Amino acid sequence: MSILKTYKIAASTALLFMGGVAFAQNDPASNFSSYDGVTKDWKPSLVRDGVYDRVQHINSPLLPQNVRENDLMYKKRIWREIDIREKQNMAFRYPGDDYTGGGQFIEIILDAVSKGKIKAYSNMDDRFTTALTKDQIIDMLVGQPDTTWVTDPETQQEKMVIKRREFNPDVVTKYRLKEDWYIDRNVGRMQRQIIGIAPFKDIYNDDGSFRASQAVFWLYYPEITSMLAQYEVFNPDNDVARMTWYDFFEGRYFASRIIKVSNPFDYSFKEKGMGNLEALYEGQKATETLFNKEHDMWVY
Repeated sequence: MSILKTYKIAASTALLFMGGVAFAQNDPASNFSSYDGVTKDWKPSLVRDGVYDRVQHINSPLLPQNVRENDLMYKKRIWREIDIREKQNMAFRYPGDDYTGGGQFIEIILDAVSKGKIKAYSNMDDRFTTALTKDQIIDMLVGQPDTTWVTDPETQQEKMVIKRREFNPDVVTKYRLKEDWYIDRNVGRMQRQIIGIAPFKDIYNDDGSFRASQAVFWLYYPEITSMLAQYEVFNPDNDVARMTWYDFFEGRYFASRIIKVSNPFDYSFKEKGMGNLEALYEGQKATETLFNKEHDMWVY
């Protein structure tokens, strides 16, 4: 074999090896990165599932502004309710994808609580006085485990079997926000700050009829903003133009209604004896009051 022919074979082998290395480096699976799954049955795609190379989105929330008491001209605390069955709130019910870890918003929250990323507080009050354990949260979501006696087919002896119920995310249909609306003399306009978020689950009777809604736990909003900034919200208009859950709450991209305004007896509108329609009108009246408070600062 001539020296020239040997050189050509070696060069071809080198190019083939280099091409294989280049192909391995451009493998879509090697460029894939996603968040940890928030549900047990969710798995990330092993290939590039799309027309572009996705990268890990690292987002950081803005730190809340510290306001001096002497700079406050006006402050009102309100509570509002988000019903995720409304069309504008469909993002809360989206089952999830690569950027949400394959879970709904309530599943993202529960995953963060179970992994110790955020802290959950008792549902008995919204003052964040008592932190809950993981077992206490599970009991609030699914209740106590069921105990049944089963007969062993081999020994014909009865044994007790403890079975824990599975959590159904569809039972969480509402979220409650605790907010402060205030006017800072340095800014000269009405501002708002979310203080806490609480998921509410529906409780049903044995016959399947609806009984009431109950808070599962409270989350202190400043403590969960870093977690909210790591998961993105589904955009029905453009799959590539998304915002984080932190941007979603700060931008007020949800539909809600005011159900309570700070008062001497700490009563909500319904606790004052108002019906559903009257409570809705009262919430709209409170919204207009906040708007007019800022409007009156500049219009005479």
